[in-house]
Amino acid sequence: MSKKITPYKDNERSKKEQVTEMFDTISKNYDGLNRVISFGIDIKWRKKVVKIVDSINPEKILDVATGTGDLAISMAKTGATEIIGLDISTGMLEVGKHKITDKGLSNRIKMVTGDSENLPYDDNYFDAITVAFGVRNFENLETGLSEIFRVLKPGGVFVVLETSIPTKTPYKQGYNLYSKRILPLIGKLFSKDKSAYAYLSESAAAFPYGEAFNNILKEIGFINVEDKPQTFGVATIYKATKQ
Repeated sequence: MSKKITPYKDNERSKKEQVTEMFDTISKNYDGLNRVISFGIDIKWRKKVVKIVDSINPEKILDVATGTGDLAISMAKTGATEIIGLDISTGMLEVGKHKITDKGLSNRIKMVTGDSENLPYDDNYFDAITVAFGVRNFENLETGLSEIFRVLKPGGVFVVLETSIPTKTPYKQGYNLYSKRILPLIGKLFSKDKSAYAYLSESAAAFPYGEAFNNILKEIGFINVEDKPQTFGVATIYKATKQ
């Protein structure tokens, strides 16, 4: 990123510590707020990610920055025998565990507390790795992506769903108004953490989306890098593989 964006502007604590606290704080409201903020379109985007992963018939899937597990749960449709949702926020994971239990998927999906920059898995372990709205929260983007590259099998697929900024008029102007004015207001109204949704907006604006992110993936060592903007460019799905 061009500059370091943190939730609480606390120079005494790392971004990782602040992000963990933020998601722990908003975990119980997160799913509902997400549906409101994205008008439910994020469900459609996740289905596209699942379709990409399903196309390679994976056995082992890792969903990094899984949050409350929405994407990990959706991955059950692929028929994978091992699905792991990893996150640094225990609050988000606890919400996810309840959802997994309610859906009867506890035998297939495991929620794990872990750091994207120090993944507790062997080299070349997973057939597919996904991140949905999480890479912009990495303390060090390149370190996190390098760890993902390490544990992905050769021939495996890496899929990222992340916010981006529309470049065409009038979508660009509409997005700026929504992200800078309306999104933080919704966060203040529905969340006790007034900084959280302002941070989510600021971090999205600072993220190196599109070709810039493609180039970072290539520098890490990924090949066949593609980006597919979604819904006028407010989000982008990135797909890459490991040779």
